[in-house]
Amino acid sequence: MAKAGDSVTVQYVLATYSSRQVIQSSWTSQPYTFTLGEGLVIPGWDKGVVGMQAGGRRELILPPILGYKNLSPGAGITSNDTLVFVIDLLTIN
Repeated sequence: MAKAGDSVTVQYVLATYSSRQVIQSSWTSQPYTFTLGEGLVIPGWDKGVVGMQAGGRRELILPPILGYKNLSPGAGITSNDTLVFVIDLLTIN
């Protein structure tokens, strides 16, 4: 199971409640690798991916405090937006 300090590789899709549309998807580019618990991703990912197993899928519905808070990091994501992710965990190292 994934834990803080592990390097994980995921595929994901992101939608927002405000747009009700897919905003971003790694399936159209490439998988994303990061180290859990180092603050390299939004807090909801550091918390929500912990405990996943390779090959698992999880839906994360993240309130603004676990996402981008009052920031708008890009097109389609408004400030204080609730984020909806579907994450497939590919590998744990």
